[in-house]
Amino acid sequence: MESVNIKELNDRIQKESGFVDILSLEMGKVIVGQKQLVENLMIALLADGHILLEGMPGLAKTLAISTLSKAVGGKFSRIQFTPDLLPADVTGTLIYSQKKEEFEVHKGPIFANFVLADEINRAPAKVQSALLEAMQERQVTLGDQTYRLPEPFLVMATQNPVEQEGTYPLPEAQVDRFMLKCIVDYPKKEEEKLIVRMNNSGEFPTPSVVVSPEDIVRARKIVREVYMDEKIERYIVDIVYATRTPGEYGLKELESLIGFGASPRASISLSLAAKAYAFIKRRGYVIPEDVRAVCYEVLRHRIGLTYEAEAENVSTEQIIEKVINAVIVP
Repeated sequence: MESVNIKELNDRIQKESGFVDILSLEMGKVIVGQKQLVENLMIALLADGHILLEGMPGLAKTLAISTLSKAVGGKFSRIQFTPDLLPADVTGTLIYSQKKEEFEVHKGPIFANFVLADEINRAPAKVQSALLEAMQERQVTLGDQTYRLPEPFLVMATQNPVEQEGTYPLPEAQVDRFMLKCIVDYPKKEEEKLIVRMNNSGEFPTPSVVVSPEDIVRARKIVREVYMDEKIERYIVDIVYATRTPGEYGLKELESLIGFGASPRASISLSLAAKAYAFIKRRGYVIPEDVRAVCYEVLRHRIGLTYEAEAENVSTEQIIEKVINAVIVP
C-alpha cells in the first residue's frame, strides 16, 4: 500500500473515531476507574465480538454494559443464569394461540443489542449452548423459522472465579466464541473512596445517548479497513502457532504445560481486536504494540493447561508472556 493511501486512511480514521473519546467520557461519568474494562468493551463492540468477564461480585460488570447500552441508545437485556433456566427462557419459543388457532413467536431476551448473561456458569450446558447460534451466526431458530438478531449485537457474560460449587464450567466450544476474556480487578483506594461517596450521596449520574447503533455498525466497517501489513499478519500467526508448537519457537519447556493451543478463531480475533485497538487510538494502521495490547484478553481462555501446569501453579498469563517474549517482533 502506498504511503499516500495510508495517510488518507489515517486522516479518515482520525475523523471517524472521534466518538470513541465521547463514549469513554460518558461511561466514565457512571463507572469509576475500570479503564481496562471500558476499553475492552469498546474493542469487543467495534470488532463485532463478545466478551467474557471474570471477577468478584460488585465490580461494576453489570453497570458497565448497561451504561454502554444507554450511551449507544441500544436495547439492553439481562439474563440471570440459574440451574433451572431453560433454553426457551433465553431464545424464546412458539406459543399456541387458541384465538388465531396457530403458533405465535414469542421472542426471548436474546433479541437485544446488548445482552448480559449474568453468571453464565450457573446454568447447565443445554442453556449455555442456546447462546451458541446467537453468538456465532447472529440469528436464532424457533421452530422452522430463523430470525436475525438486531445490529449491533454484543453478548457480555460474567462468571465468579471463586464459587465453583453447583456451577457448570463453560465447554471449550462455547468459550472459544468469546473474542475477549477480561479479568476484572478491585478498584484502587482513591477510586473506592469515590464509589462510597457517590453511593452515600444517592445521586447517580445517568449517561446520555452520544452515539446511535447505526454509528456503531458503520464504525465496524471502518475498523475492518484499518491497514494491517503482511508482517503484522505473520506476527499474529506466529504468536498463535507458538501456543500450539512451542518447541519450534525455542519454548521446549512449555510443551508439557500446554494441553492444547489457540484455535484459528484466536488468529481472527487477534487481528480484529488489534484493528479495533488501533481505531480507538485513532490510527489507520496496526503496529506490533496493538497486537501485544490485546494478546492476553484474546488468548487467556483459548490455551488449555495440562495437569502438570496446574500442579506447578502455572497460569495462562505466564505462558502468554513467554510466547510474546519469544516471538520475533516485526
